[in-house]
Amino acid sequence: MKEYLLNIKNAFKLKHYINYIVLLAVFALFTALYYAGALNRSTPSLFNQILYSVILAVSLNLVVGFLGELSLGHAGFMCIGAYLGTFISNMLIGAGMNTVLALAISMVAGAAVAAAFGLLVGLPALRLRGDYLAIVTLAFGEIIRNICRNLPFFGGAQGLGSVIYSENLTNKKSLPMFIPTFICLMLMLVVIQNLIRSKHGRAITAIRDNEIAAKAMGVNVTYYKLLVFVLSAAFAGFAGVIYGAGVSPVEYSTFDYNYSIEILVMVVLGGMGSINGSIISAALITVINFYLKAYLTGDMAAIKTLIYALILIVMVVYKNAPALKSFREKYTFKKLIDKIVNRKKAVDYVTDDTARWDVVPTKIEMNEVLSTDLVVTESVVSPDKEVK
Repeated sequence: MKEYLLNIKNAFKLKHYINYIVLLAVFALFTALYYAGALNRSTPSLFNQILYSVILAVSLNLVVGFLGELSLGHAGFMCIGAYLGTFISNMLIGAGMNTVLALAISMVAGAAVAAAFGLLVGLPALRLRGDYLAIVTLAFGEIIRNICRNLPFFGGAQGLGSVIYSENLTNKKSLPMFIPTFICLMLMLVVIQNLIRSKHGRAITAIRDNEIAAKAMGVNVTYYKLLVFVLSAAFAGFAGVIYGAGVSPVEYSTFDYNYSIEILVMVVLGGMGSINGSIISAALITVINFYLKAYLTGDMAAIKTLIYALILIVMVVYKNAPALKSFREKYTFKKLIDKIVNRKKAVDYVTDDTARWDVVPTKIEMNEVLSTDLVVTESVVSPDKEVK
């Protein structure tokens, strides 16, 4: 029994679960404030937007950060989920189905279809890389949104209205959208983090580091590339369904290449291959965008893009400037936490040390200055031999 508990203790590492704990605490606090009526009307919408932005950033980080492939079509997968999920939920609710059940079915359908398109995009990824793959994925995103624009049952250029959004406006007792969004976010974190920490995750990162070496070691490169693209597209489809349920109408112009680049910026600023960094970066950029749109109106609206760009430039320079490398390494959040947590341990260890120099008896006092006189001797050198 003792060995079993010891194995559990060794397997459980707090750093692997810190993001779950923080997200659950934020969600619990926000939910309590929402049902207490302490939030204004726009705050739940902002929180929901932050959550599905985190889903988009972390799922794209799986492709860009862990697999090492550049994708610019993530908004296209979101577009599939948004239009298809909204269309299915409208049909199911119109047939008399419960709103929560209709939303769950539309999420599964939107994620499945987005995953199927992710498989189609992943196939050329087997032979393309770098800028060439970026061009293919960018073209895919533009093709998808223009197809959705011209389909009559998706509302055409006017967009597709959302029944769920309309019900949430009229029915104050309806389930707020940030609750199912949070459930999807936690599901995504469980899947992706366990994948990355498994042998499959090590194979994916091996492909990123050196594809030829990974293939020589027996890694199935084709399988893992398709797996990553399918998973990433499926979670983007989840985010699209959530987006479609929270706005009305769903418009094709939202899912342009600028939005794909914005998601990529979240990944880059948070750190390639860093899940926690993507979470923080996605939340920060979403909040910045929200308040810039809210407060810069009228004539000032023209400069909101400039302010947003300046903020991004400052972040990128701080994160990548060689002159700031020592500052970044010295003042990190992890080192701050370690200093706070381990400071008391270090002090107690020194205080209780029985081998301190002031306790152990020595023949020479430690505060004495020891010196050695150096005498320079000359060596006599003769033509025959050297005398020392």
